[in-house]
Amino acid sequence: MATVAVIGSGVVGRRVARQLAASGLFDKLILGARRPQRMHGFVRQLMDLDIEIIAPGPLPTADVTVLAQPPGGHTELAEEALGNGSHVVSLSDALNDAEGLLNLEAVAIKADRSVIVGAAFSPGLSCLLASHGAQRFDRVDEIHVARMGTGGPSCQRQLHRARTQEAVEWRNSRWVKRSSGSGRELVWFPDPLGASDCYRAALVDPVLLSASFPDADRITAKVAATRRDRLTAWLPMLRRPHKDGGPGAVRIEIRGIQDSVQATEVLGAIDHPSSVAGAVAAIAAEWSISGMLPPGSWSLGMLDSPVLWLQELENRGISAAIYEGVSGN
Repeated sequence: MATVAVIGSGVVGRRVARQLAASGLFDKLILGARRPQRMHGFVRQLMDLDIEIIAPGPLPTADVTVLAQPPGGHTELAEEALGNGSHVVSLSDALNDAEGLLNLEAVAIKADRSVIVGAAFSPGLSCLLASHGAQRFDRVDEIHVARMGTGGPSCQRQLHRARTQEAVEWRNSRWVKRSSGSGRELVWFPDPLGASDCYRAALVDPVLLSASFPDADRITAKVAATRRDRLTAWLPMLRRPHKDGGPGAVRIEIRGIQDSVQATEVLGAIDHPSSVAGAVAAIAAEWSISGMLPPGSWSLGMLDSPVLWLQELENRGISAAIYEGVSGN
């Protein structure tokens, strides 16, 4: 049996904790929370295991550490966790976190530990779908990610910030910066969400997918936004963030060569982003402690066998599918 630490007790952090508590793989669960006194009601909902609640401060010693706190500072926390001999699972969707975590490759290899980057909805499930779909191609030329919806309050705040920061796209083996809010495109998501206008934003998916597909000509990511979202992006959030964002969707369009013919395939999934993020992160933590994952720092798009993850997600009620509908990207 082992110890797992979940740092961050928001909507997604609690979903991760519930799944890990029910997995039977851990005999101790450490929960990091800004207000530990508010966690006792939640703790009573968990399975029978040793639970410790800690306030912000030095990371505890654990076999695996899940960073479910708001974006920012995940690289430093991961370095600290690796120093404690812990595997690391990060759910951050911030560009600076993703870039810093990927740079921990040598440190993670030396420690013989895994650092799983972007183990959430998008990135996370988006990278799994891209990796799975790419296996049907002889050559991948383009990958286009589109997402709709958010998880808890920290996810909504991060997306609000992303709409004001420069977007990055991978084009012809180099990075190109674009203005957030540009590149309007009508994207069809899985039913019942349907079509929505999507725009560029500072999304992390291209950074993670470029490491998996460095020879691709284009890798882009966009997010659904209303006219109000775009008009208020540069202002402080006018409404208090919601507790949970409700249903969301992710759509991956892959273009390339199949059997010497130019082809396009689209994969998609619809679910609550917080539920997907909780499941993806929990699987990463469970499999890292079980010795099923390689050492080093990597994203889910780098996996040789994404189908195993997709099958496990389906076992937990989260399904994806190849579907019709091609954008004019």
